[in-house]
Amino acid sequence: MVVTDGSQDPDTPMTRVGVAVDIPEPWRGFLTRRRAEAGDPQAAYVPAHLTLLGPTDIPVASLPAVERHLAAVAAAHRPYRLHLRGTGTFRPVTDVVFVVVAAGISECELLAGAIGSAPELRRENRFPYHPHVTVAQDVAPEALDKVYEDLADFSAIFTVEKFTLFSHGDDARWQPRRDFRLGG
Repeated sequence: MVVTDGSQDPDTPMTRVGVAVDIPEPWRGFLTRRRAEAGDPQAAYVPAHLTLLGPTDIPVASLPAVERHLAAVAAAHRPYRLHLRGTGTFRPVTDVVFVVVAAGISECELLAGAIGSAPELRRENRFPYHPHVTVAQDVAPEALDKVYEDLADFSAIFTVEKFTLFSHGDDARWQPRRDFRLGG
């Protein structure tokens, strides 16, 4: 069935995908634990990461085209240095505390823009893209304040050499589907 009003045919099998930079160890485990200690229920399902494309529903049949697009994007971008330092917040707009990207911002923005340029991956965003690593979301204000203060001196520097396509499983967990190495 062809749908011409821009909506999706309800009979089309869909999947939810996302694209992110994994935070390497030892920082991934540390930041994920801090998110869990803040009471954020997403910590059990989503390890520390930097989102390049948020949750996006696509037709299952589009996955091969999406993977070809991501491979082309990765090949066109070089590895880069990412420096995470200190904390920030989106309050009062949203109850989120995050670790700040101090260096590598423009590289993240360029990658996110290129990734989202595929017709299958275009989506409306509630807010402009702002690279960050969430460490607490939708928890009590006191918990947000505590993680904000506790991680104020946090610092990590590493080279981003790849990004990962994730699929959302039936168990509410994000499962890595495929890595894409920068620079081919």
